[in-house]
Amino acid sequence: MSKLNLTLPKLAPNTKPFANALKIHIAAKVKDIKLNEVPGEHVSLVLSDEISLTDANAAVKYLLNATRFDVSLESILQSSVIEKEETVISPFIIKRRLDQAFQIVEETLAKYRNLFAKVSDDVGFLDVIYYGALVEAFASFKEPSKYPLLAAWFDIVSKNTKVAAAVEYVKEQNSKGTKSKKQGHAEKKVTKEIPKPTVNPATQKVNTNVAIKPVDKNVKVLPKEGARNIMITSALPYVNNVPHLGNIIGSTLSADVFARYCRARGYNTAYFCGTDEYGTATETKALEEGVSCKELCDKYNAIHTEVYKWFDLSFDLFGRTTTERQTEIVQDMFKKNYANGNVVKESMIQLYCEQCHRFLADRYVEGICPLCQYNDARGDQCDACGKLLNATELVEPRCKLDGNRPILKESNHLFLDLTKLQPAIEETFKQSSTEGGWSANGIHITESWLKEGLKPRCITRDLKWGVPVPLEGYEDKVFYVWFDAPIGYPSITANYTDEWEKWWKNPEQVKLYQFMGKDNVPFHSVIFPGVQIGTGEKWTKVNHISTCEYLNYEGGKFSKSRNVGVFGNNAKETGIPPSVWRYYLLSVRPESSDSMFTWSEFITKNNSELLNNFGNFVNRAIRFIFAKYDGVIPKADFNGQLETDLFKDVNALLKQFVEQMEAVKLRAALGTVMALSARGNQYLQEANLSNALFDESRPKCDAVVASAANLIYLLSALVSPFMPATSDSMCRQLNAPARNIPDEFTLDILPGHVLGGAEYLFTRIDEKMEQVWKSKYGTGA
Repeated sequence: MSKLNLTLPKLAPNTKPFANALKIHIAAKVKDIKLNEVPGEHVSLVLSDEISLTDANAAVKYLLNATRFDVSLESILQSSVIEKEETVISPFIIKRRLDQAFQIVEETLAKYRNLFAKVSDDVGFLDVIYYGALVEAFASFKEPSKYPLLAAWFDIVSKNTKVAAAVEYVKEQNSKGTKSKKQGHAEKKVTKEIPKPTVNPATQKVNTNVAIKPVDKNVKVLPKEGARNIMITSALPYVNNVPHLGNIIGSTLSADVFARYCRARGYNTAYFCGTDEYGTATETKALEEGVSCKELCDKYNAIHTEVYKWFDLSFDLFGRTTTERQTEIVQDMFKKNYANGNVVKESMIQLYCEQCHRFLADRYVEGICPLCQYNDARGDQCDACGKLLNATELVEPRCKLDGNRPILKESNHLFLDLTKLQPAIEETFKQSSTEGGWSANGIHITESWLKEGLKPRCITRDLKWGVPVPLEGYEDKVFYVWFDAPIGYPSITANYTDEWEKWWKNPEQVKLYQFMGKDNVPFHSVIFPGVQIGTGEKWTKVNHISTCEYLNYEGGKFSKSRNVGVFGNNAKETGIPPSVWRYYLLSVRPESSDSMFTWSEFITKNNSELLNNFGNFVNRAIRFIFAKYDGVIPKADFNGQLETDLFKDVNALLKQFVEQMEAVKLRAALGTVMALSARGNQYLQEANLSNALFDESRPKCDAVVASAANLIYLLSALVSPFMPATSDSMCRQLNAPARNIPDEFTLDILPGHVLGGAEYLFTRIDEKMEQVWKSKYGTGA
């Protein structure tokens, strides 16, 4: 390697520039590379008239041509060790918080000792980076025995004669003042600027048949003859509170991932959801807040809408159940069930408040739980033990409105005769669950209901806030929320398009996928299909149910009243982008058992999996293409063994990804995406993508960068259902349109294509934020 220029500002001890100069001089000395010092504003290693390295650690790696780590160490361990020096250790040293810095190095050596030199002749780039940062501070430290691992390693590196010579040289030069060997020559600006990402169709050379056609929001999505028509719903969130992370991953986010996948596959897809707004919970919450039911629903519908918008959820319509369409369709389905003999009249003994002159439905009554003796159990459920209750079971019941003790009184109600409908419900379930591949928990819950035997179920309530019952003698009643809420799916669709029946009364052409938490399964697998069957009409019924278990929080449960857990609006407050939240929640999606949100895991997944794996691959490849190829994809020969192996592995993983997504195994599919990015890191490592490869083996380097760019393009498509904003950034950096999800990996970014720019996909989260966030959002235990 020829002599290189090193630009240097005026150096002062115990500063970052001084440490950077030390690192570069040590690396150069170890490799016997001559450096020509030139005065400048920053410490910078000049590689050519166009390119210089302003990052000292990158310069060290370049000088030492570091290639001795396999892919897992390269992409995960090595990057995290370097990042710790850059973001934690060096700042502590500069601030003279030496014990904190030394303690972190001690812990790093304990964990990653095999990455550092064990003898003085084996000094590598990690040794140079850490030694350059530490040498001034630790050489004069009076108690080195406090940190035995650090002291032993420091002694090993110090005994390397080339390292010692470089340190001595920099100290001498600093004491004299830097003397340029090119007096009278101003510093030459040689740093190559990488542009911010922009999309420029004029410089694109991409296979046009892979691009996703832009969606015209003014055109309603309707089923198409001969197309794969997919209708997706997520369980309607109740309107009386802000959704927490468990609510979000349990239905709306999971459904959004599948909807985005279907669109990227070219399926004709519609995704509907909305707030569930009728029932006793709305009435009691409105009383608590001193507002009308409509005002309460308007408030919380807006909150839900804003939360889901921030989380990048792509509903075709996010609506609500308090609409004229809801009333029309609910009453119509009831009338047809009534006419077909599927509704029976029975009387019930209910609690009645003589002061309020009203029957007390569900949450209008509180009392002592008969099972666990909790004093504030509600008339429908005990929050302490979770038991579902009838209001008449409560011990010492009291009216929630005035505190008086109610009496027992008879009230006439209507019941859906599920006993009569069970054979048809059971037949529908068996066919749908088998053909649609339901999640195991959804099948188990439904089977347990059917095995126990279905009984007539009350569908009316003595309330004011709900859909009125259109039957003589029942005008003062409304439909029970469990009856009318699932009908919200077709009513929301009807508010989206007047041709809603093309979706909902078209079972031959439409497949219905429904996403929910496990507590909602019976309403979607038993009761709503029963209501549909009871009308005698040809309804689109559920083909696939995807069910989540519970996401808990830091060893406990989410609780708004106790201010424990992260709710939808809190996620935005943290400043962490939606893509990171989406990734974490989907990576711990409770598909077969309950899972746990922890801040430590959240931070680790961001720093290790997103930043060091996925982000490292994309950033390394794109920045190299700009540095060496001016952002232009070269013409290449892809017949090398490395490329053959890469394409084979990528296609195997791509096939696995599609199979997982088709089966709605979202968490497993996300893992496959990360395996693909790790394979990309492995490929760059095996190929030794470096300046040396560019200088000494240009054809091979051309194949590597062209293959990497195309793999990034494929990854942009596969990651789009999970992290849409991340996918958008990747496409901007590539200067390429959003692409479809294919069955086979193809090279669709062509020679001569100009990339758009570079930007970091993710940023590091400081580990100390764990305690900050725990303090703010509770510990859960």
